[in-house]
Amino acid sequence: MFDFMGLALALMRRVLYLGTRTQVFPDNPEELELKPDIPVCYVLDERHLSNLLVVDHECGQIGLPRAMHPMRDEAFSSQRSFFFLSHNERGRLVPNPRVSAAPMLKAMVRAAFADPRFDVQLVPVTVLWGREPGKQDSVLKALLAESWQQVSTLRHLLAMLIHGRHTMVRFNAPISLREFLSDGIDEPHAVRKLGRILRVHFRRQREMAIGPDLSHRHTQLQTLLNMPSVHKAIVAEAEAKSISLVAAKRSAREFAIEIASDYSYAVVKAFALFLTWVWNKVYNGIEVHNFERVTAVAPGHGIVYVPCHRSHADYLLLSYIIFTRGMMVPHIAAGSNLNLPLVGSILRRSGAFFLRRKIKGEPLYAAVFQEYVHLMIDRGFPMEYFIEGGRSRSGRTLAPKAGILAMTVQSFVRSHARPLVFVPVYIGYEKLMEGSSYIAELHGRPKKSESLVGLVRAARVLKRNFGRVHVNFGPPLALAEFLDAHHPDWRDDSLDAQAPWLRGAVDATATELARRINSLAVVTPVNLLAVTLLSTPKHAADFRLLQKQIGHVQYLLAESPYHASIITCDQPAAEVIDYVRTLELVECHPHPLGDIVRAEEGQAALLAYFRNNVLHLLALPALLACLVSHNQILTRQRAKQAIKGIYGLLRAELFLPWDAAELDVAIDQAEAALTRRGLIVADCQSELLRAPPPNSEANPELRQLGNIIRPTLERQFLTLALLQHHGSGRLTRAGLEEATHLLAQRLAMLHEFNVAEFPEKLLFANVIRNLIDAEILQTDASGLLQFDERITRAAEQTELLLAADVRHSIQLIARAAAPVPESLSHEEKHS
Repeated sequence: MFDFMGLALALMRRVLYLGTRTQVFPDNPEELELKPDIPVCYVLDERHLSNLLVVDHECGQIGLPRAMHPMRDEAFSSQRSFFFLSHNERGRLVPNPRVSAAPMLKAMVRAAFADPRFDVQLVPVTVLWGREPGKQDSVLKALLAESWQQVSTLRHLLAMLIHGRHTMVRFNAPISLREFLSDGIDEPHAVRKLGRILRVHFRRQREMAIGPDLSHRHTQLQTLLNMPSVHKAIVAEAEAKSISLVAAKRSAREFAIEIASDYSYAVVKAFALFLTWVWNKVYNGIEVHNFERVTAVAPGHGIVYVPCHRSHADYLLLSYIIFTRGMMVPHIAAGSNLNLPLVGSILRRSGAFFLRRKIKGEPLYAAVFQEYVHLMIDRGFPMEYFIEGGRSRSGRTLAPKAGILAMTVQSFVRSHARPLVFVPVYIGYEKLMEGSSYIAELHGRPKKSESLVGLVRAARVLKRNFGRVHVNFGPPLALAEFLDAHHPDWRDDSLDAQAPWLRGAVDATATELARRINSLAVVTPVNLLAVTLLSTPKHAADFRLLQKQIGHVQYLLAESPYHASIITCDQPAAEVIDYVRTLELVECHPHPLGDIVRAEEGQAALLAYFRNNVLHLLALPALLACLVSHNQILTRQRAKQAIKGIYGLLRAELFLPWDAAELDVAIDQAEAALTRRGLIVADCQSELLRAPPPNSEANPELRQLGNIIRPTLERQFLTLALLQHHGSGRLTRAGLEEATHLLAQRLAMLHEFNVAEFPEKLLFANVIRNLIDAEILQTDASGLLQFDERITRAAEQTELLLAADVRHSIQLIARAAAPVPESLSHEEKHS
């Protein structure tokens, strides 16, 4: 018998695909892990023939069982392998979904109860017309894109015509009917429960793709203003400033409007189109790593993206990547300095909400902002913020700021109905758009405020090459599990923002996130060349010897692994050097005895940034290289003792992952890698570590590896030496920060401390903060820093790692800066 229906469907599918192009997730069907011996049935949400034709076609394209083919089993058979979860009454153009379950679902459940051997794999499939970003270029397309409103058949046909070339199809993990029924529930209950699970699944998929419904912004703001904590703050504001409640409430509303985003899906799509053009202009490519970690956890979870902060491009890049992979862009906490005319409106409609840099002394503003954060978390909106506060001018991860992270933790403790996860993200550049301004700021020039004029001038970067960008997504940190480990009774304790356990939990979360960001570093050719070339005198090296040093670093990264999520660079060393030359970060000078690779002063300052991106990965091998190079011979026990003596400070500054119990193993791995590479000589019988012979090539190579960590050690030793020479109880924290900063500037001018970031005040502030956190420094009632002999011991351990001339220079200038107590005699002062 001739199959008229099959011919008609094939003809319709052919016509449909004249104007339809799809983006399918996952593109590899093996990721679904379907069992070949069990029938497959596809579940579609809305009853549209176009959706079915698309799913059936894509199944054939990627090698899955076809949706429109019969399903055959001894216990159950059907002329098709799909059903619609929602179905409309016949003849209606306006949808009116029935509540009853799909007949095929009922039949399969009935068959499974009748025959315990029968099983079927239910595969939910989401089809979204107009979800593909970066291709929408008109208001009409935006109006007909996917939304939360139910649509008529006529509107769906219009959407197909407009958006057919930008259709997203997502196949999701199968649900085993047999495993689902193993809970022992009865047949009617099983049908209702399975239908409810599938409806929730499709709602989450739509929320993941286009976000929650944000069409009632003013209603949400009114809800925010009616919160008890905001109302209480309004009353307090009226009393404190002697104004009426109406005026105080007006102020609260103005704060809410100033803060809140005004998300527009149409604007996001248009912005994505613009950014596609920008990225193609300035970058050689955007490499994304491990994004599947996000898609795996997104359904049913609130997400807070926590990226490192290197550039203004960070939040644009991250939102662009998330959106182009079929998920909703996060709501981003942006500084109020970016709330510029026109720019602020675009950012706000793209999901940004704005935060003032300083809110101390503004209790009403703080209350409104806190409740806004809680509203977003409670309703499941994805968020993004930078725990470092500002952009890193040095290239290393900055000490976290507790502000908005504390609000997030408090909000979750207050209402934890929806699981919340933090997703750490590492963003690595090969060249920075803000590079020249960062160097200027490190040399003491004040930061320029953002402005429209500055933005227009920044358009000049579109003519330059900034290499590739790498974005690496880390394993999510589940906040509930982290709090369980930190304070098991957190669910039962009353919420007090000042409770010691809560402050401790926020600090622990911040530190853990900073360490996780560091564990996602992507090593680029620029990082490799920066690490090696800046370790040489005058930032110049013979081409052949530089290749060999790059090989050493690549070997150490592979053989003394930092974390499984690190992405290394395996390019041949010669290609690494040539690639960095194309970015104009180094120069190659031909010479009859061998070409010289050199970084001029400005280039070296830029390279220091990229060395610091990966400094933590090489901290332990570089420390061991320092010890053996400067001492030539020492016992393994003495080496470990010296490393452990300064590890606490180094761990706090570089957010290193190993605790005290893990440190021995990590040191042993670094020692083994250096030994196998021929850079140190280990005598197993005498437990001695030796430097290679002075006349060998390996001896200067070992010294250069040690030089990788030298600026960090010098900064610590300068701080400790200055404390020693001033004495306990003589300096305030602010005074010590200023003194270390000024002395570092002087050292940089007088000696070979010529890396631009060496005298950065913020880095010295971090060293001092780490000493206080470790309780090596204490602040007394008058604000003066008190310490004991542990400062001397820490200085002695650091001193062991530095060359004699470096130690002498630091001690000399620290001694010259230290005041002489008035109680000393004239002879004692000049002795």
